[in-house]
Order: sequence, then C-alpha cells, then structure tokens
Amino acid sequence: MATSSTPNKHQPLAESLRPKSLGEVIGQQHLLGEGMALRLAFESGQPHSCILWGPPGVGKTTIARLMSDAFDAQFITISAVLGGIKEIREAVEQAQTVREGIEQRRTIVFVDEVHRFNKSQQDAFLPHVESGLFTFIGATTENL
Repeated sequence: MATSSTPNKHQPLAESLRPKSLGEVIGQQHLLGEGMALRLAFESGQPHSCILWGPPGVGKTTIARLMSDAFDAQFITISAVLGGIKEIREAVEQAQTVREGIEQRRTIVFVDEVHRFNKSQQDAFLPHVESGLFTFIGATTENL
C-alpha cells in the first residue's frame, strides 16, 4: 500500500500528518535512536520481524510503513480482528508473486491487533515468517 504524495481533501487529519520519513518521527528513541534495534535495521537495509507495542497513536503503523518504504518492500496489512485464514493465504500468494517476479521485492506483512490472532491464524502464518517469505510486523496495544 503506497502512500500518496498529493493531499487528499477527504483524508483524515491523522493520516495527512503521518510522518513520511524516519526523520519526521517524534519520540520512539528507544527503538529509533542511535544504535537502537530498528535504527540499525534501517541503516543495514535488513528488516527483521518484530512486534510493536504501545497505546494508540504512538506510531506503530507509521514505523511499519516507513520500514516498508525504506526496504522497498511490498506492504500488506491484515487486521487480526477482521481478517482470517483467507487473508493470510492471500498475503502469502502476493508475497510469493512479488518475490518471484521481475523486481524480486521483499514483502512486509503488518498485522494490526496481532494479540487477537487465534491458534489457526498463527499456524497458517508462522511457517512463512520462518521461511523468510515475508517480514512480519505486529502491532498491539496489549501487554503480551
């Protein structure tokens, strides 16, 4: 999902103010500061799977999108509340298509409210994370 550089008059304010680069992110120094885990991933060009935890509005989705942009990766979003096995299978197919295509791009699969994933969803998802088909970024407001 690419973000548009042209403003959309129907776009919510929060979306239009979302940081477009790592330099625009305010806070999150424990992740993005000098020598910290996600900063090192950005600098090395090597994304890694992770779960971002915190209250609404702290930048979990923004950081995931910025990772996708920085690594020139396809960005797929799944809602653990609304999605199911079907959406996971579709994400797997999309990731395989992009990896095997002409551009051979990476894929980042962002799972919002990941704490809601049930056992069946986890079982369908995990082998593809472990095989490296895609990088997994989960977001949750729950303290796992």
